[in-house]
Amino acid sequence: MNKLSLIWKTKDLRNKILIVLGLLFLTRVLAHVPISGIDVSGLKNYFQQSQFFNLLDIFSGGGLTNFSVAMLGVGPYITSSIIMQLLTIVIPSLAEMSKEGGEAGRAQINQYTRYLTIALAPLQGFGTIRLLQSQGGAAVLGAFTPFQWFTVLLSITCGTMLLMWLGEIMSEFDIGNGVSLIIFAGIVARIPANFGFLASWYDSSKLPIVLAFIAMILIVIAGVVLVTEAQRNIPIAYAKRVRGNKLFGGVNTHLPLRLNQAGVIPIIFAISVMLFPAMIAQFFINAKSAVLANLASKTIALFQSQGLFYGVSYFILVMAFTYFYTAVVFNPQEIAENVQKNGGFVPGLRPGGQTADFLSMVLNRITLAGAFFLAVIAILPLILQSYTGTTSLTFGGTSLLIVVSVVIEVIKKVEAQLTMHDYEGF
Repeated sequence: MNKLSLIWKTKDLRNKILIVLGLLFLTRVLAHVPISGIDVSGLKNYFQQSQFFNLLDIFSGGGLTNFSVAMLGVGPYITSSIIMQLLTIVIPSLAEMSKEGGEAGRAQINQYTRYLTIALAPLQGFGTIRLLQSQGGAAVLGAFTPFQWFTVLLSITCGTMLLMWLGEIMSEFDIGNGVSLIIFAGIVARIPANFGFLASWYDSSKLPIVLAFIAMILIVIAGVVLVTEAQRNIPIAYAKRVRGNKLFGGVNTHLPLRLNQAGVIPIIFAISVMLFPAMIAQFFINAKSAVLANLASKTIALFQSQGLFYGVSYFILVMAFTYFYTAVVFNPQEIAENVQKNGGFVPGLRPGGQTADFLSMVLNRITLAGAFFLAVIAILPLILQSYTGTTSLTFGGTSLLIVVSVVIEVIKKVEAQLTMHDYEGF
């Protein structure tokens, strides 16, 4: 309560929070602006039967269920950001622009990301609609004429770009990452509907299931907080240096290695890969070869059933992508070189290559725990579905992971801004 009082008394911080809340309200309005000619109620009923599409709807902030202009959410922007991050590693000119270009270089890369988003939005929109139509949604969506395809994809692209713009504005206020806040708002907006379903579904015989569901939520929240905040501190010592008549250095500090360096990105990667085989199989479902058509049908059924094969594959992919993305965002060789340039060293190790090898070893070990935790969180909705027999309780592990992580980030940002005002006793 003391912190809330301090926030309200700090005029600029209070105004920032109110503006961000207003922008989040606009994103929720966009999620409820449907594209004309679609039976939204029929689409909602269809989505309740598919855990996979429910998961996609989480990342779109509910826009997919409403078939709104924001049906893709910030998905294309996230995808383009990931692609640009990978390209900065592969293409030397982009890497140089990112490291040595300063603020201007990062601004240029952000501009390339926006251009890529414009290209990806209609492609992703087309693929999503075609997948919906092929998986039983054709009766709801119907067949589109070329002009309808043009208007629908144009509306989807404009909605995505508007959400991206609102997200970037929110990020400028330094309350939290705008894209994360948009996804967070979409998840939180679904909570009343999920608890409403839970109330209608409940009877006295299902009390143990409800209690287990609540206990799972509390355990996941505690686990997410623990894993998000957990880090391995590598001791770093700086040698004493004499410059003129003054002595510099001689301090001991630490290098924090976070248990979960990748965040929720591996889950997003894994969802994309799990979606790919079914989308490719769609092109062969009507093949003249009976063997090929039968193989395509089995592939679609296998990747849309959310059965044992789907769960195991999803688990393995999340773990693999956690290691992959951690390697992308954290380069032990680069960190070791930066420490060496600043006169630092890990006690007992030589600066340079030996330090880099040590950081790689430690990072691989702690990433195993973080990857396993992420993978378990990802398949929690499937486990819950197998025990309860319902796919409508979509507020599962992935949603909690995103919500708790965003809340922790916002709290840290707000506390940092309060500290800048030098409140006594804060």
